[in-house]
Amino acid sequence: MTNIKKFMEAQSITVRELARMTGLSNESIMRARDQRIESCSLRTLATIAAAMNMKVKDLFTED
Repeated sequence: MTNIKKFMEAQSITVRELARMTGLSNESIMRARDQRIESCSLRTLATIAAAMNMKVKDLFTED
């Protein structure tokens, strides 16, 4: 599962803003933000984490 949506809301970052910050497409951000994070590459996740000042492991919830 993903924490990206929660952290985006906490930081008041929209999909469009995060896409601009990372250089990734809106679709890539939405895929990572929604429950399809498993289909994202590590590079994509690392880019998102860096833009949000987080570690990649923080993007995931622990089940």
